[in-house]
Amino acid sequence: VQLQASGGGLVQAGGSLRLSCAASGGTLSNYAVGWFRQAPGKEREFVARISRIVGSPFYADSVKGRFTISRDNVKNTVALQMNSLKPEDTAVYYCAGANMYRGSQYATAYDYWGQGTLVTVSS
Repeated sequence: VQLQASGGGLVQAGGSLRLSCAASGGTLSNYAVGWFRQAPGKEREFVARISRIVGSPFYADSVKGRFTISRDNVKNTVALQMNSLKPEDTAVYYCAGANMYRGSQYATAYDYWGQGTLVTVSS
């Protein structure tokens, strides 16, 4: 399966963006999907994940209550709705797919990666 992340851009602090992870060559509901981000000079960090089929979400503490991960099985996509954005959310955001039920907070658990989309939050 090939993944493509999109929806990044420039937004002011307090604003919102909606990222999308689109799949081709496979059915995304058959995979756990995670969102990760990497800020300049920092390691890639876990943001959120959603389980196969049922779509149970799990979030990093830093985004809990502000971000929402969801599936659209008709469109074969996974979205990350980001509200109340902060400058520290600035990063390249990646979606990833894993051949497991729940997914993981660890990037090494994922088998497929999208190319990343840049989110910049200005203060």
